[in-house]
Amino acid sequence: MADYTSRRTLMVDTQVRPSDVTKFPIIDALLSVPREEYVPDGQRDAAYIGENISLGEDRVVLEPRTLAKMLDAVDVQPTDVILDLGCGLGYSTAVLAHMAEFVVALEDDASRAADAEAILAAQGVDNAAVFEGALADGNAKSGPFDVIILQGAIEVMPDSLVDQLREGGRMVAIFADGALGEVRVGRKIDGVMNWRMSFNAGAPVLAGFAKEAAFSL
Repeated sequence: MADYTSRRTLMVDTQVRPSDVTKFPIIDALLSVPREEYVPDGQRDAAYIGENISLGEDRVVLEPRTLAKMLDAVDVQPTDVILDLGCGLGYSTAVLAHMAEFVVALEDDASRAADAEAILAAQGVDNAAVFEGALADGNAKSGPFDVIILQGAIEVMPDSLVDQLREGGRMVAIFADGALGEVRVGRKIDGVMNWRMSFNAGAPVLAGFAKEAAFSL
Protein backbone atom coordinates (compact mmCIF):
# COMPACT_ATOMS: atom_id res chain seq x y z
CA MET A 1 0.00 0.00 0.00
CA ALA A 2 1.30 3.44 -0.91
CA ASP A 3 2.62 5.58 1.93
CA TYR A 4 0.73 8.77 1.15
CA THR A 5 1.79 10.46 4.38
CA SER A 6 5.46 10.28 3.35
CA ARG A 7 4.56 11.47 -0.16
CA ARG A 8 2.70 14.42 1.34
CA THR A 9 5.75 15.40 3.41
CA LEU A 10 8.01 15.00 0.37
CA MET A 11 5.64 17.20 -1.68
CA VAL A 12 5.90 19.98 0.90
CA ASP A 13 9.66 19.63 1.33
CA THR A 14 10.54 19.46 -2.38
CA GLN A 15 7.80 21.48 -4.14
CA VAL A 16 6.38 23.97 -1.65
CA ARG A 17 9.11 25.10 0.76
CA PRO A 18 11.70 25.62 -2.06
CA SER A 19 9.15 27.97 -3.68
CA ASP A 20 9.45 30.29 -0.66
CA VAL A 21 6.14 29.25 0.88
CA THR A 22 6.86 28.97 4.59
CA LYS A 23 3.74 30.25 6.40
CA PHE A 24 2.75 27.67 9.00
CA PRO A 25 -1.02 27.62 8.19
CA ILE A 26 -0.31 26.76 4.53
CA ILE A 27 2.29 24.08 5.35
CA ASP A 28 0.02 22.61 8.03
CA ALA A 29 -2.96 22.46 5.65
CA LEU A 30 -0.94 20.83 2.87
CA LEU A 31 0.45 18.25 5.30
CA SER A 32 -3.00 17.57 6.78
CA VAL A 33 -5.21 17.20 3.69
CA PRO A 34 -4.92 13.82 1.89
CA ARG A 35 -4.56 14.98 -1.71
CA GLU A 36 -4.92 11.41 -2.99
CA GLU A 37 -8.57 11.39 -1.87
CA TYR A 38 -9.41 14.36 -4.12
CA VAL A 39 -8.11 13.12 -7.49
CA PRO A 40 -9.75 10.67 -9.93
CA ASP A 41 -9.37 7.04 -8.77
CA GLY A 42 -6.90 6.11 -11.49
CA GLN A 43 -4.61 9.00 -10.58
CA ARG A 44 -4.07 8.47 -6.86
CA ASP A 45 -0.47 7.41 -7.45
CA ALA A 46 0.12 10.69 -9.28
CA ALA A 47 -1.49 12.80 -6.54
CA TYR A 48 1.80 14.24 -5.28
CA ILE A 49 3.68 14.89 -8.51
CA GLY A 50 4.67 18.47 -9.26
CA GLU A 51 2.26 19.12 -12.10
CA ASN A 52 -1.43 19.75 -12.72
CA ILE A 53 -3.60 16.63 -12.56
CA SER A 54 -6.30 16.30 -15.23
CA LEU A 55 -9.94 16.04 -14.18
CA GLY A 56 -11.01 15.83 -17.85
CA GLU A 57 -12.81 18.48 -19.92
CA ASP A 58 -9.93 20.98 -19.67
CA ARG A 59 -10.09 21.02 -15.88
CA VAL A 60 -7.24 20.26 -13.50
CA VAL A 61 -6.20 20.01 -9.89
CA LEU A 62 -3.55 22.73 -9.71
CA GLU A 63 -0.03 21.55 -8.95
CA PRO A 64 0.90 21.89 -5.25
CA ARG A 65 3.43 24.68 -5.85
CA THR A 66 0.92 26.83 -7.73
CA LEU A 67 -1.85 26.40 -5.14
CA ALA A 68 0.55 27.03 -2.23
CA LYS A 69 1.94 30.20 -3.79
CA MET A 70 -1.60 31.43 -4.58
CA LEU A 71 -2.60 30.89 -0.93
CA ASP A 72 0.54 32.72 0.16
CA ALA A 73 -0.09 35.64 -2.21
CA VAL A 74 -3.72 36.10 -1.18
CA ASP A 75 -2.85 35.85 2.54
CA VAL A 76 -5.69 33.62 3.79
CA GLN A 77 -6.76 34.47 7.34
CA PRO A 78 -8.61 32.30 9.93
CA THR A 79 -11.64 34.64 9.85
CA ASP A 80 -12.01 34.66 6.05
CA VAL A 81 -15.08 33.50 4.16
CA ILE A 82 -13.79 32.26 0.81
CA LEU A 83 -15.28 31.55 -2.62
CA ASP A 84 -13.39 28.68 -4.29
CA LEU A 85 -14.25 28.73 -7.99
CA GLY A 86 -13.79 25.51 -9.93
CA CYS A 87 -13.26 23.31 -6.87
CA GLY A 88 -13.02 20.08 -8.90
CA LEU A 89 -13.22 17.15 -6.49
CA GLY A 90 -12.69 19.44 -3.50
CA TYR A 91 -8.94 19.43 -2.80
CA SER A 92 -8.48 23.20 -2.83
CA THR A 93 -11.67 23.56 -0.76
CA ALA A 94 -10.35 21.16 1.90
CA VAL A 95 -7.02 23.02 2.08
CA LEU A 96 -8.79 26.38 2.34
CA ALA A 97 -11.22 25.03 4.95
CA HIS A 98 -8.23 24.04 7.07
CA MET A 99 -7.09 27.69 7.03
CA ALA A 100 -10.25 29.82 6.90
CA GLU A 101 -13.57 30.20 8.69
CA PHE A 102 -15.78 28.96 5.84
CA VAL A 103 -15.44 28.03 2.17
CA VAL A 104 -18.14 28.26 -0.49
CA ALA A 105 -17.05 25.94 -3.32
CA LEU A 106 -18.48 26.26 -6.82
CA GLU A 107 -18.31 23.61 -9.53
CA ASP A 108 -20.02 23.74 -12.94
CA ASP A 109 -20.10 19.97 -13.48
CA ALA A 110 -22.92 18.20 -11.63
CA SER A 111 -21.13 14.89 -11.08
CA ARG A 112 -17.93 16.60 -9.92
CA ALA A 113 -19.92 18.78 -7.53
CA ALA A 114 -21.63 15.70 -6.08
CA ASP A 115 -18.30 13.88 -5.76
CA ALA A 116 -16.67 16.89 -4.10
CA GLU A 117 -19.52 17.14 -1.61
CA ALA A 118 -19.28 13.42 -0.80
CA ILE A 119 -15.48 13.41 -0.42
CA LEU A 120 -15.44 16.52 1.78
CA ALA A 121 -18.13 14.99 4.00
CA ALA A 122 -16.26 11.69 4.22
CA GLN A 123 -13.10 13.61 5.21
CA GLY A 124 -14.96 15.45 7.97
CA VAL A 125 -14.69 18.91 6.38
CA ASP A 126 -17.66 20.64 7.99
CA ASN A 127 -16.90 24.31 7.28
CA ALA A 128 -17.41 24.15 3.51
CA ALA A 129 -20.42 23.93 1.19
CA VAL A 130 -20.39 22.86 -2.46
CA PHE A 131 -22.72 24.48 -5.01
CA GLU A 132 -23.27 23.67 -8.67
CA GLY A 133 -23.46 26.55 -11.13
CA ALA A 134 -21.69 28.55 -13.81
CA LEU A 135 -18.29 29.55 -12.44
CA ALA A 136 -18.37 33.04 -13.92
CA ASP A 137 -21.63 33.74 -12.04
CA GLY A 138 -20.04 33.10 -8.66
CA ASN A 139 -22.41 32.64 -5.73
CA ALA A 140 -23.77 36.05 -4.81
CA LYS A 141 -26.24 34.77 -2.23
CA SER A 142 -23.39 33.45 -0.08
CA GLY A 143 -21.29 36.63 -0.38
CA PRO A 144 -19.78 39.05 0.03
CA PHE A 145 -16.50 37.18 0.33
CA ASP A 146 -13.19 38.11 1.94
CA VAL A 147 -11.28 36.08 -0.66
CA ILE A 148 -12.08 34.68 -4.12
CA ILE A 149 -9.70 32.11 -5.60
CA LEU A 150 -9.96 30.57 -9.07
CA GLN A 151 -8.72 27.02 -9.68
CA GLY A 152 -7.81 27.56 -13.32
CA ALA A 153 -6.82 30.26 -15.75
CA ILE A 154 -8.86 33.23 -16.96
CA GLU A 155 -8.63 35.69 -19.83
CA VAL A 156 -11.22 38.12 -18.48
CA MET A 157 -12.56 38.78 -14.98
CA PRO A 158 -16.36 39.35 -14.89
CA ASP A 159 -17.55 42.44 -13.00
CA SER A 160 -20.16 40.23 -11.33
CA LEU A 161 -17.39 38.43 -9.43
CA VAL A 162 -15.73 41.66 -8.35
CA ASP A 163 -19.14 42.72 -7.02
CA GLN A 164 -19.19 39.62 -4.77
CA LEU A 165 -15.90 40.58 -3.12
CA ARG A 166 -16.05 42.55 0.10
CA GLU A 167 -14.49 46.03 0.05
CA GLY A 168 -10.83 45.45 0.96
CA GLY A 169 -11.17 41.78 -0.06
CA ARG A 170 -8.60 39.86 -2.10
CA MET A 171 -8.77 37.81 -5.27
CA VAL A 172 -6.17 35.54 -6.88
CA ALA A 173 -6.23 34.02 -10.37
CA ILE A 174 -4.00 32.77 -13.16
CA PHE A 175 -4.27 35.21 -16.06
CA ALA A 176 -3.69 33.26 -19.27
CA ASP A 177 -1.12 34.57 -21.70
CA GLY A 178 -0.53 31.94 -24.36
CA ALA A 179 0.89 28.72 -22.93
CA LEU A 180 2.22 30.49 -19.85
CA GLY A 181 0.08 32.45 -17.47
CA GLU A 182 0.82 34.80 -14.62
CA VAL A 183 -0.77 34.68 -11.22
CA ARG A 184 -2.05 38.05 -10.14
CA VAL A 185 -3.41 38.96 -6.75
CA GLY A 186 -5.84 41.84 -6.46
CA ARG A 187 -7.39 43.91 -3.68
CA LYS A 188 -10.72 45.69 -3.99
CA ILE A 189 -10.29 49.35 -3.12
CA ASP A 190 -13.20 51.80 -3.58
CA GLY A 191 -15.02 49.15 -5.61
CA VAL A 192 -12.16 48.66 -8.09
CA MET A 193 -9.67 45.78 -8.36
CA ASN A 194 -6.01 46.74 -8.02
CA TRP A 195 -3.90 43.89 -9.44
CA ARG A 196 -0.24 43.03 -9.08
CA MET A 197 1.81 40.27 -10.68
CA SER A 198 2.87 37.51 -8.28
CA PHE A 199 4.45 34.59 -10.22
CA ASN A 200 4.13 32.49 -13.39
CA ALA A 201 1.94 29.39 -13.63
CA GLY A 202 -0.14 27.60 -16.23
CA ALA A 203 -3.60 25.99 -16.33
CA PRO A 204 -6.48 25.59 -18.81
CA VAL A 205 -8.86 28.55 -19.10
CA LEU A 206 -12.03 28.01 -17.07
CA ALA A 207 -15.38 27.92 -18.88
CA GLY A 208 -16.92 31.40 -18.94
CA PHE A 209 -13.62 33.23 -18.52
CA ALA A 210 -12.35 33.25 -22.11
CA LYS A 211 -12.23 36.45 -24.19
CA GLU A 212 -14.91 36.59 -26.82
CA ALA A 213 -13.30 36.12 -30.22
CA ALA A 214 -13.16 39.36 -32.15
CA PHE A 215 -15.36 39.25 -35.26
CA SER A 216 -13.53 39.82 -38.52
CA LEU A 217 -14.60 39.60 -42.14
